[in-house]
Amino acid sequence: MAYDIHLAERINSSLTRKKISFEEKKMFGGVAFMVDEKMCLGVYKESMMVRIGAEQHEKALTKKGCRIMTFTGRPMKGIVLVDPEGIDKEKDFDYWIGLALEYNKIAKASKKKQSKKA
Repeated sequence: MAYDIHLAERINSSLTRKKISFEEKKMFGGVAFMVDEKMCLGVYKESMMVRIGAEQHEKALTKKGCRIMTFTGRPMKGIVLVDPEGIDKEKDFDYWIGLALEYNKIAKASKKKQSKKA
């Protein structure tokens, strides 16, 4: 299934307005927004993927439209999906963007895979 291109454009515009340097990468059948070479936000199907860290996970799940991200059958602690009803209002959308950007400051980058040399 394709991902919501309009949502990806909203995230792109928000990061651009905030003068955040980022890179878009196609992954998990959607798109991820990398900030400081770390996955920060993304779009998976029609939902916004938000990397918030384990400390914020339970609190985030109490917010409208927020649910656990399950990828390959297992829940991903510290990453949530926010369905359209949780990000329709600009105030709510900005809340999730801000939460992801705050966590990104302290998030660790994933280890780079080393290429095999012949």
